[in-house]
Amino acid sequence: MKRSKLFTILFCVVLICFTAYVLLDTFLIERAYSSVTPEESEDSENNDLEQVYADRGITEPFPIQTDTMYIDDNISVVVTEYREHRTTVYVADIRLKSVEYLKSAFAEDTFGRNITEKVADIAKRKDAIIAVNGDFYGAQPRGYVLRNGELYRDLSRRDTETLIVFEDGSFDIIVERKVDIEDVMAEGAIHSFAFGPALVVDGEIMVTRDQEVGISMESNPRTAIGIIDNLHYLLIVSDGRTKESRGLSLYELAEFMRDHGCKIAYNLDGGGSATMYFNGDVVNFPTTNGIDYEERSVSDIVYIGY
Repeated sequence: MKRSKLFTILFCVVLICFTAYVLLDTFLIERAYSSVTPEESEDSENNDLEQVYADRGITEPFPIQTDTMYIDDNISVVVTEYREHRTTVYVADIRLKSVEYLKSAFAEDTFGRNITEKVADIAKRKDAIIAVNGDFYGAQPRGYVLRNGELYRDLSRRDTETLIVFEDGSFDIIVERKVDIEDVMAEGAIHSFAFGPALVVDGEIMVTRDQEVGISMESNPRTAIGIIDNLHYLLIVSDGRTKESRGLSLYELAEFMRDHGCKIAYNLDGGGSATMYFNGDVVNFPTTNGIDYEERSVSDIVYIGY
């Protein structure tokens, strides 16, 4: 009888310790897998940008930099604030001469588990012109991680819809369990983002009116990326969870992206992570609980810069 009780006590102690370790390993313990050293890439020309400047009557010496605009020989970013569905939405209209200016960066320049940093801090270190939070890859043990042409993780995550960015600047959506990332890289893939879902494909909304990400609330702060045309992109962040800005449902976000011309649009990490940084400042109001405004530390960012 005593041995049985002793065994039960020891089993419970081991079980509690194991459970505590799993929780710590998943959410707190930092695991660095590799550090990242930026590499330069060759320029590619897109003469359409000069036409855009001509159409806008832009003749000033570059760069032109204001609270809502950044323009130089290679990059044009115009940020506009909208009100949709009682929600404040920040839209960055981006035109590039080359996809090399569309980049991603890891927190602390390190690929690993639970290594996080604020969007603004990563963006400032990278001299980003504009940046948004990425897919928070570090919170997941699986899911393809291809960034700036380098493959960091090749473990697929079942039915995850993943955004692929190619070296010609085009976008595509894949389902990870159906596609080998090495095959996609052979076709010229340079970035993958595995959060989702896909919002718009071929100009058509891909989510239903009641669809959500896991157990998320119906209306949330959101972050999304979309492509309108060759080297013409949108980065979007919406505020949410407050009286001033309720947030968007996935369908409302998809509708917004489609209505602003996106042929393909993709949902990045949102909620308290939703952050837009532009010209040295955070332009939206990140919040997790709807009371305190503070940036959440994240695993990675998507940014425009040199």
